[in-house]
Amino acid sequence: MKLYNIVPFVMSVLLVAGVAVPEAVGAKEEVTSDEKAFIKVEGTIDEMEKSDALTLYTIKGGDDSPVLAITEETIIFDSSGKKTELKIGDTVFAYTHADKPMILIYPPQYTPDVVIVEEHETTTAVVGIFNDELVDRYLKLQLKVDDSTDISSASGNKVKAGDLEDKNLLVFYRETTRSIPAQTTPEKIVVLDVNTVDEDATVEQIIEDDHYMVDGVKMVPLRLLAEKLGYVVDSTGIGAIVSKGAPTYTITRGQKEYGYNKSLMKFEVTPELLEPRKTYVPVELIEEMMK
Repeated sequence: MKLYNIVPFVMSVLLVAGVAVPEAVGAKEEVTSDEKAFIKVEGTIDEMEKSDALTLYTIKGGDDSPVLAITEETIIFDSSGKKTELKIGDTVFAYTHADKPMILIYPPQYTPDVVIVEEHETTTAVVGIFNDELVDRYLKLQLKVDDSTDISSASGNKVKAGDLEDKNLLVFYRETTRSIPAQTTPEKIVVLDVNTVDEDATVEQIIEDDHYMVDGVKMVPLRLLAEKLGYVVDSTGIGAIVSKGAPTYTITRGQKEYGYNKSLMKFEVTPELLEPRKTYVPVELIEEMMK
């Protein structure tokens, strides 16, 4: 891939993220009240504003009216575990990872990882981090997985019961015991593994295991590799902003042109969404990031 410096330009992008609120679900092991893995907001969708990059949903339910910034990466289920779409009037529970960058605006705006639409009162959906005994200490809930539990992953990768330890999980269940922690056999579990990076894998291993070819150009997953190299990746709904200090790349799916700081550059092959919520770019971009 050749990098062409075509014209200088000024690019401003709204980085959508969330700010913390008192109520949260999910936690890391040895959790304290200040170590909440997921921020939870809930209410009824009152307004909707759609753009090319994302859709903003204003929800009512508390003292403020938080806004949910929904992109094509957002995981949306109803409370029975079926995929669905949001509409005005829905009662929703939105979960945002507490480590996401935030902007201080009012009303607060979140880019949730998961949104649950409440439709089935008999089924409960929660998001948390479960340890090697499948216990979430903040939720005070232990999972007893058996052959009846439907296990899948947000990335589309195959998973089994032995893969659930220390993972971010979306769990659907009906009944629990009265013990401490409460125990349940979930009906459905979704591993929230879209943005995870194997700490032991090298950049070379990730490229070898996850790539495809287009006209002789190797296409590789942007987020996995960029985060492995220490970059921060923020979704724009139609692409991503990748930054580490001064270097900043602005990539849009379906466009060969991309931004590098205040210059416009060009790929040989257009970035595309190959798998759910995974953008692939020419490998030469990753090589440029490594310099």
